Amino acid sequence: MKTPVCEMLGIELPVFAFSHCRDVVAEVSRAGGMGVLGVAGFTPERLEEELAWIDAHCDGKPYGIDILIPNRYSKNAGVSGDELLKHIPAEHRKFLEQLCQDADIAPLPAGEAERIMQVELARINMTPESAEKLLEVALRHPIKLLVNALGTPPREMVERLQAVGVRVGSMVGALEHAQAQVEAGVDLLIAQGCEAGGHTGRITSMILWPQVVDAVAPIPVLAAGGIGRGRQMAAALALGAQGVWCGSIWLGSDKSDLGPELKSRLFAAKAQDAVQSRSQTGKPCRMLRSKFSDAWEQPGAPKPLPMPLQTLSTQETRLRIERARAVDYMSYPVGQIVGDMTEETSVRQIVHGLLDEFIESCERLNTLLQVEQEA
Repeated sequence: MKTPVCEMLGIELPVFAFSHCRDVVAEVSRAGGMGVLGVAGFTPERLEEELAWIDAHCDGKPYGIDILIPNRYSKNAGVSGDELLKHIPAEHRKFLEQLCQDADIAPLPAGEAERIMQVELARINMTPESAEKLLEVALRHPIKLLVNALGTPPREMVERLQAVGVRVGSMVGALEHAQAQVEAGVDLLIAQGCEAGGHTGRITSMILWPQVVDAVAPIPVLAAGGIGRGRQMAAALALGAQGVWCGSIWLGSDKSDLGPELKSRLFAAKAQDAVQSRSQTGKPCRMLRSKFSDAWEQPGAPKPLPMPLQTLSTQETRLRIERARAVDYMSYPVGQIVGDMTEETSVRQIVHGLLDEFIESCERLNTLLQVEQEA
């Protein structure tokens, strides 16, 4: 099963598991793949705690982190959450309050609302300064891979990481984005088709994967977007990828930190229920369709704000939805593979199922080739 990217990172299986849950990260790394901890929304203090836990539970196996590293300063860079809140239009506040009233979703507890919001504001880390603080924490731990999920990482940061033995990867959702990553000096690329959960482009995996593989060779490419089964893994490797990057499939595992109500919604969802929406972050994000995302598509709804203002503007509403257990309004970033997720299973079962079906697919193709040769 080893590919050149396995040799690069010292892993046994070309399976990369992106998750915000440390248990998933550690278990996939122990199984021979590479767990990658998504740290968007982490404070430096929480990141220190999570990485220390992974260090103690991954049996010394390699793992990585996925971080948002802006390449350049935006007009909001360095501005505190409190200051950014002042830029949220009254129209948006009114719209969100009306949404909660119509759904009979209660306000946050009196006296606690400000404290709760301050905690949440501290988790917004989409600026170069916040990325640098998280990076300082990460480099105190034996991470082997750092993936940037927001554009092209600064070349000086790439070189700094590589100098201490950390490989650098970056996500691309379109062919035209790949060359900038190569010029930044990254070690590998993750070509993410639009079927994926979270922020994606508009190109499907079957088209994007071979395009990026051909464009950046010999730099290794991981395939992402719609992968949760061994047949999809076989297709990715057949199209030139050196490994697979899976995210959504772990959300239904027993190690996932999602609550039972949200898991139930995932298990009941079909592929078409994973929709692209700007309602949560301001950027196109594939997420589980809900009454919350639907509300932003209705006539008269305000236009979503740019990142990170949309995240900030909807934070209190999403907290209210969660506290009220308003299930129909709950959502989470998830890819179209959600249609194949029907019940809770273990991380180990997911890994074994992925590999078993991959082997079956390869054997089926080999049988076809043998029949053709004999004919």
